[in-house]
Amino acid sequence: QVQLVESGGGLVQAGGSLRLSCAASGDIFSFSAMGWYRVAPGKQRELVATLPTGGSTTYADSVKGRFTISRDNAKNMMYLQMNSLRPEDTAVYYCEAVSPRGFSSWGQGTQVTVSS
Repeated sequence: QVQLVESGGGLVQAGGSLRLSCAASGDIFSFSAMGWYRVAPGKQRELVATLPTGGSTTYADSVKGRFTISRDNAKNMMYLQMNSLRPEDTAVYYCEAVSPRGFSSWGQGTQVTVSS
C-alpha cells in the first residue's frame, strides 16, 4: 500500500496563497488518478480537485480559477496551489491516490486555516 504524506498547510489571511504538497512512497505514474479532498468543521468530505493519469483535471466549482492541481511523476509528488484563499477554504486537506484496481490510499491530512 502506498504511503501519502501531505504538507504545506498553515494559517494564512484571506486573499493569501498556500501550496500543499503530497509525497508518495510509490511510483505515482502507476496510479489511475490522484486528487485533493477537504473536510471542513461540521461538514462532509468534499472533492477539491482530481487529476487522472492521462486525463483532464476537475475542480469543485468553489475553487475553480483559484486552485491548481499538478503532479510531478519524476518526484512522486502532487501539489495543490491555492490562491485567493477565503475563510470558507478552512479545512483539513487530504490527498488521495487511486490504484488501477480502484483502491484508494489517503494521507493523514494537513490543516489549512484562512483568517478573515
